[in-house]
Amino acid sequence: MNYEEAMNFIQNTSKFGSVLGLDNIKELLERLGNPQDQLKVVHIAGTNGKGSTLAFLAGIFRESGYRAGRYVSPASFCYEERFRINEENISKEDLCFYMEKIKKISEEMVRDGMSHPTMFEIETALSFLYFLDKKVDVVLLETGMGGRLDATNVVKKPIAVIIASIGMDHMQFLGDTIEKIAAEKAGIIKEGCPVISYNNQESVNEVIKEKAKEMHCKVTFVNSEGIRVLSESLNGESFSYRSSDGRWYEKIEIPLLGRHQINNAALALEALNTIRNYYCISEFQTEDGLRKTIWRGRIEILEKDPLVICDGAHNPDGAKSLLNFLQNNFTNRRLIYIMGVLSDKDYEQMIQILTPMAAKVYTVAPDNARALSSKDLAECVRKYHHDVEERQRLKECLEEVKQQADKEDVIIICGTLSFQNELK
Repeated sequence: MNYEEAMNFIQNTSKFGSVLGLDNIKELLERLGNPQDQLKVVHIAGTNGKGSTLAFLAGIFRESGYRAGRYVSPASFCYEERFRINEENISKEDLCFYMEKIKKISEEMVRDGMSHPTMFEIETALSFLYFLDKKVDVVLLETGMGGRLDATNVVKKPIAVIIASIGMDHMQFLGDTIEKIAAEKAGIIKEGCPVISYNNQESVNEVIKEKAKEMHCKVTFVNSEGIRVLSESLNGESFSYRSSDGRWYEKIEIPLLGRHQINNAALALEALNTIRNYYCISEFQTEDGLRKTIWRGRIEILEKDPLVICDGAHNPDGAKSLLNFLQNNFTNRRLIYIMGVLSDKDYEQMIQILTPMAAKVYTVAPDNARALSSKDLAECVRKYHHDVEERQRLKECLEEVKQQADKEDVIIICGTLSFQNELK
């Protein structure tokens, strides 16, 4: 199988859609030798902050000399980015090798009267095979959607489970209340496994506590009162943190922007405290790893004259985090939005949250099959903002806005992670 054939195979599996449930992925992995059972896995679920938290942990492992495997979905810049060891993507040769192996097993399953594995199931299985063969020291595993019935939830004994920030998203699949969504996310908690959680609202915390109690797990929450912000700027942030066990982190510097990233970094530190017995990681390596963390498309400054910022927030909670950043940094500057969204997201609430600060809004359609048209998005924005214009594509729109913008204007590209590849 060459690269083109591999890409055709995986793209063709999109017709099988997204199927919540574990029977098919368990069968696929059983036929592949259950590679997931031979890996040290840190499993994370949540609505927002999963990728950032794992990026912080990956940076710490890298600076400590360990090899951390990450399965990232969706990828922002190229398909191979989904399967990473430290900051290196899987090679095209390795991708073809594992894709061919899984294709044969998938065809066997169909011949035996079972459903063909979905795209996400195939990619999940591929990540386990790849990370096992490459002998990674840890797998930082992110759920795709939900948790309880997510294809990644086949790991029997993770060394830690992390629950990130939980908000309203994917309600058609996960439930129409924050507590129902939290219960689905908490479904990744396994018997006797340590649980580390973001300090969510109390009703969410109670759901996590109850699930942890049911599974005989110790649960640790981020100590929000132990966070002290030392500095915030467009160059990065610094904070001190007293963890739940009394460990003191004097001055932590992170390059990721936004107050929510400080909370995500604190979550990563609590997770590190929990799994420290498995690895030899110094305080210096921890600080160095956090300071060198890379995670593209999350309140990322792309250009400085004029200032162009991209953020992949794609749900109401993400929009609130972006708004908080803008309010903290740009209350006296003119903000121009370039917005694009996916049609299955709660984009109207995102618009309500973000547009009060905008001087002008341009709408474009992301390069995604699920994209909402720029016309439909503009019609929605006009309910809440008077100055809206439609454009067809991001590239041309951005060039036009940059030419018209004053030196002190701030251009914010937001609404979806699908913009990342177009911006590359």
